[in-house]
Amino acid sequence: MSSPVPHWSWHVLDSAAELDPVPPAITEELAQDWCNFVVWRPSKLPDGCDTSTGTIRREAPPGRVDAKGRSPWSDANPSGYRTEISGGGRRLRLKQFLYDWAFPAADHPCLWGSETRPHEIGGGRVVWLGTDYLSHRAASARMARTTVELSVLEGEFTDDELVALFAALRPAVPEAVARVLATPFAELSYWARRPAETVSVPTGVFSFHRHGPGHEGDWVAPGELTAFLAGQGVPVSVGGYRADSAATFGDGAAVRELDVVYASASGGELRLTAQRTGGGRLAFPPQRDKQPATEELLELGGRPLHLGYRDAGAGACDAWWQHPDGYELRLLGSSGTDLGRDAFIGLVTELDAGLRLGGRAGTLG
Repeated sequence: MSSPVPHWSWHVLDSAAELDPVPPAITEELAQDWCNFVVWRPSKLPDGCDTSTGTIRREAPPGRVDAKGRSPWSDANPSGYRTEISGGGRRLRLKQFLYDWAFPAADHPCLWGSETRPHEIGGGRVVWLGTDYLSHRAASARMARTTVELSVLEGEFTDDELVALFAALRPAVPEAVARVLATPFAELSYWARRPAETVSVPTGVFSFHRHGPGHEGDWVAPGELTAFLAGQGVPVSVGGYRADSAATFGDGAAVRELDVVYASASGGELRLTAQRTGGGRLAFPPQRDKQPATEELLELGGRPLHLGYRDAGAGACDAWWQHPDGYELRLLGSSGTDLGRDAFIGLVTELDAGLRLGGRAGTLG
């Protein structure tokens, strides 16, 4: 019998005061030891580009400091890796990080609100091309859970060049991939481990935001997850996805919602949110958020199923429905060639059939 893959561990700073005033240059290989995600490196640059420089933002406890590269909208200090690629009068930037303060909206949050189109890049993954919040030509993909965002800073790059760059990304430290994927989301996530402020951001085709102030999210200890889910009446697996983390969210006095993170062996993700009918922040029936998408009203066991997605073949799907035991549910999916509309509906159907919410005295009961 093979030994279990050890969980990933990484270096962190002891305080926000230790953050580098300017993120230092470092290779992808050395950066991996400072990151709670798989670091990717370009194995081939676009024609005419001959310079690739990477810098690291190290993880530190929450705290606002005057350090270049840290987020202006939160007190959090998670790790991140930035690569600038240039040459021939053209320049672009790659940012890599674990998007862990909410579910990544439409699986490409940096392109939120723009018309996007998916392109296959191998291994079932897709890269989305569109326009970012700075109105730059941009792209985004999730690869082994890592969010990789690209923004064109100078000159012009064709679609084919951007897709080829993503397809040529390789793990900087190949042996880190299995360890990161074997580590539960709750152990990787900065927001699950640290008392950082809740960040209100869009999460999918339909509108749902968690608002602060203060820290939210009480995450279940990994060793207690199976028993916890059994107590909630929630399946531990669905399709090729297995639950690896769960949390309850509330107002400090009462639980409002239960979140369950399901992950596949390759890093694909499903996120289930459940609430007692009318008892949380899922507004049913759902309202569209500001993201171009297709919306359908289907049927699930005689009940309405509200489905939204960016692309029928590549997904980024969002489903809302009601359970007959008196619960409202939402399932979000990452994107990929194996998680388009039809496959996602199959997962919703399987999950709904496995729920036993009303027959147990669970957290939301």
